[in-house]
Amino acid sequence: MARKPISGAPLGRLLGYARVSTEDQATDAQTDELGAAGCATIYQEHGSGASRARPELARLMCEIRPGDVLVVVRLDRLARSVSHLLDVIERLESSGAHFRSLRDPIDTSTPQGMFSLQVLGAVAQLEQTLISERTKAGIKAARARGRLPGNPGLRARDPAAIAKTAAARNRVFTTDVIASMNRWLPTVRSMRPQYSWKDVVRILNQADGARWSVERLRRAVRRAVRERLAEARLLDRTPRRPPEDRLMMMAAGIAMANPEMSLRAIGAQLETMRERTPRGGQQWAASSVKNLLDRAKNLGFAPSTDERTV
Repeated sequence: MARKPISGAPLGRLLGYARVSTEDQATDAQTDELGAAGCATIYQEHGSGASRARPELARLMCEIRPGDVLVVVRLDRLARSVSHLLDVIERLESSGAHFRSLRDPIDTSTPQGMFSLQVLGAVAQLEQTLISERTKAGIKAARARGRLPGNPGLRARDPAAIAKTAAARNRVFTTDVIASMNRWLPTVRSMRPQYSWKDVVRILNQADGARWSVERLRRAVRRAVRERLAEARLLDRTPRRPPEDRLMMMAAGIAMANPEMSLRAIGAQLETMRERTPRGGQQWAASSVKNLLDRAKNLGFAPSTDERTV
């Protein structure tokens, strides 16, 4: 398939993704086909198609850049369902990247591929509606027979059932951590351990409306470190700093989490977070923000402000 970018934008690297279901299977056939298609880098995964816990896919999503193309041999090598496929593609599109399946008519860098994607979206919506209707019908039928929905072992406080449920929740948490890493891990990497967990949480929640708590974020980072998807240094203790450095660190944290944010926008975010200026005022001027960022730059905690707009 010819590489024809949308709106004339050039495409970047072709990153291949190959997956087989068990450790006994080899990805050789997929890697050969991906290599022939022009993929210089290929991420190889061993895991069930029903599982979202895909460390190699998570690494690929963290490393992909605008203009890059994620390439698979077939759709079922990437996603366990249509909704999962659309979720991955949506994350790629938000990063400015594209998706292509060699044996399916899906290539999001072309108008024809986008049309096929819209058809899949309609199928996914129908799939979710049918699942919801079946679930409601099943609960109604169980109640008509005098049965309570849910796990009877948990209602009876059976230790084995409780342990099994805890393990399942632990797997779900790991899956959620891996699936969402590209949204929060870059900010954590840019701020930890120089910044406190409380400050990192405030930046994350302010940036994209997330609902992180300190404990949940620390748990997510510990899980990412355990899965070897993040560096252990992120868990190091935050060094003690004089109280007057706190504003400088907050401004620098916002700037690193949002590289294209203007000085006035950083000031507006500090106001939203109810941070007072060094003189105790409530309204932040661009010059005050610049002074803080210049101090942070001199200490090695923030990028240069030379190209940042007012």
